Amino acid sequence: MGKTATSTSSATSKKSNMTDEKTTKASAANKKEDSKGASGKSQAASTAHEDTGKKVSAKRNAAKDLNDLFEDALKDMYWAENAIHKALPTMISNATSETLKRALEDHRKETKDQIDRLDKVFHLLDMKPKGEKCDAMAGILEEGEGILEETQTGSVRDAGIIAACQKVEHYEIATYGTMVAFAKQLGQKEIAKILKSILDEEYNANNKLTDLAVERINKEADNQ
Repeated sequence: MGKTATSTSSATSKKSNMTDEKTTKASAANKKEDSKGASGKSQAASTAHEDTGKKVSAKRNAAKDLNDLFEDALKDMYWAENAIHKALPTMISNATSETLKRALEDHRKETKDQIDRLDKVFHLLDMKPKGEKCDAMAGILEEGEGILEETQTGSVRDAGIIAACQKVEHYEIATYGTMVAFAKQLGQKEIAKILKSILDEEYNANNKLTDLAVERINKEADNQ
């Protein structure tokens, strides 16, 4: 009887130990899953926060209405056109194609005339002509100078010059298009007409560069 009781007690103890072990493993597994779940929720929350982006506070002199926004764009483009006028001689000096040189020389003269028309826009708004640095255009012009360093003289550099100049044109087209729409909304019909004339010239300059690149320069660069 004593032997049987001892055997039974031992079996019961083993069974209890196995049960405790299973319980411990189950508890650990649950904790691991809870940890994964918490981590997943944390990552999801972090991703959601990144997707929404950060809130940006307005500067003290930030535009308060459409007219302010229009005037800011006008100052940007006044700075930009003067910077373009100053940068074009470098592009002209580094171009090889005589046709490209003439196109850039013509557009530089056109740019000077555009600056004069922007002066008139300032006058119509009873504002003193004043530019404010356009960071976007400054970056595009800096990249343009970099292209000269990164290309060999000849057709390859000419193709790079056209690419750089077209980036300038595309920015001008986008900005002047917006300014024309703003001017119309603000009831500034004469100003809208002046800006539309500049916009048309930028489209024309861009198209000339495209034709020159596609019909000649790109092919020559490909064979250089």
